[in-house]
Amino acid sequence: MRRTVALSLLAMTAVAVNALAVGEGRLAGKVTDAVTHQPIPNVTITLVSTGGRNFKGEYKGDKDGTYRVLVIDATLPYAVTWSAPGYQPLEEPVKMKLGEVTTKDIELEPANAAPAAAAPAAEAKPDPAVAAYNDGALKFNAGDYPGAVAKFEEAVTAKPDLTAAWQALARAALQTKEWPKAIDAATKALAIDPDEPDMYTVLYAAYTATGDKAKAAEAKTKMPADANVLFNDAAKLINAGKDSAAEPLLKQAIAADDKFARAYYELGMLYARMQKNADARTNLQKYIELDPNGKDVSTAREMLKYVK
Repeated sequence: MRRTVALSLLAMTAVAVNALAVGEGRLAGKVTDAVTHQPIPNVTITLVSTGGRNFKGEYKGDKDGTYRVLVIDATLPYAVTWSAPGYQPLEEPVKMKLGEVTTKDIELEPANAAPAAAAPAAEAKPDPAVAAYNDGALKFNAGDYPGAVAKFEEAVTAKPDLTAAWQALARAALQTKEWPKAIDAATKALAIDPDEPDMYTVLYAAYTATGDKAKAAEAKTKMPADANVLFNDAAKLINAGKDSAAEPLLKQAIAADDKFARAYYELGMLYARMQKNADARTNLQKYIELDPNGKDVSTAREMLKYVK
């Protein structure tokens, strides 16, 4: 199984007649000069995912200032930067709607804009909530989850209706195993934007960890059921030597499909490497039970001798 994670393409021509596939979204708009209001040609648009999967892409707008980005995985929140030579870059968090076009028209300030007037200078200051969110996104993508949690908390304190920050805080708190914090953030994200199925995955994992079986079961019914995607993402992390990051994805794959034998095998081997023998034994035995003729059964049986 193979999947390209969060692949984004810039569509330079009109594609309005094509229906979006499941999980896709589009970001489109026009970039103009904040002073002259004239279009800025060939703007650079940079997308950095701030969810559970790392992605960074850089694209070019058109000569008339318009741009259109097709995002294959619109379930993720992104930090988007618009920049052009001679202008101050602008960065904002963006959460696209699944299957829809999210429109954002942008005005860029000239880099040599005079800061003499007090009012324009104040308007040019970055939003503290957005700045904290972007700092958190950088820390999350670098694997500094505690630092990301602190920055996302700073962002939602400054701007309580910043949905992307609540979503990012929920994912970061899940990584740091701060279960109540993950539950609170995911719940608040859903209260603002109910169309965010990934938050139910966070709730399922957090409620399961706290032993609240009833709420975990409720969250599971609303989770995006795509075990193959979760498994493939976990496999890439395992191949990169990132077992700790792969662990929650394998658990989510099993939550989405509790008959996913291969996920039990990989989780069992992962726990064996972590020397969590009881967990390794449970998952390897489940793999053998589900797929007694599987290609890795002999390896699983051999490993069971060492994780008693």
